[in-house]
Amino acid sequence: MTGLPEISDMRAMILAAGLGSRLRPITDRTPKPLVKVAGRALIDYCFELLEVAGIHHVVVNKHHLAQQLSAYVEAVPGFDISVSDETEALLETGGGVRKAFPFLGSAPFFVLNSDVIVRDNGPSSIRKMHARWQPEEMDILLLLHPVETAVGYAGSGDFHMEKSGMRIRRTQGEAAPFLFTGVQLINPQLFDGMPEGAFSLNLLYDKAAATGRLYGVTHEGQWLHVGTPDALTEASRIIERA
Repeated sequence: MTGLPEISDMRAMILAAGLGSRLRPITDRTPKPLVKVAGRALIDYCFELLEVAGIHHVVVNKHHLAQQLSAYVEAVPGFDISVSDETEALLETGGGVRKAFPFLGSAPFFVLNSDVIVRDNGPSSIRKMHARWQPEEMDILLLLHPVETAVGYAGSGDFHMEKSGMRIRRTQGEAAPFLFTGVQLINPQLFDGMPEGAFSLNLLYDKAAATGRLYGVTHEGQWLHVGTPDALTEASRIIERA
């Protein structure tokens, strides 16, 4: 038993409050989640993952060009969308999620980054994560992608996965075979003791790893980096060719 609500009752948050500084001047007039890749807004790729999985209760946070983002997401059909307002101050990933707690409830929930593109090749990755959740063993379950097949990625990886199963560990200045896709399932109790205001979700990963409760599953499909104008062009070319 996963101890989770049915997939249709799960909640998810899309992180969409960032400034998109590396995409300027595009993001001077368009919030990064609305920048088009292959004719679709970046955030639409998140909505597609959730729709295929059967999740329709979604929270989106906003900060940069907030009115544009609100108008767009509130018009997306087929979802029950709440908007978490960070216009007064950016709270980073962890602080932003915690501010949205009133919309997310007390059960574990999904969090998706809107500044990358994750596309499944086959069954829903989010459904796979839902099925693999083991509350007695894990507090965070990350969707990981092999570095060798990532598009536009110049890093050295984020995680190693134990041969015995799904438990993962973070790297300390060494190359690793897996990168974090930006899709995760989190136990909200892990936020207990976190600092007030802005903080990174990296603090939660460290906390879960320290107690052996940080896990991962491998993504099967495409992961595309879209952090620069050149990367946007390359991602569009690859998606349109597929």
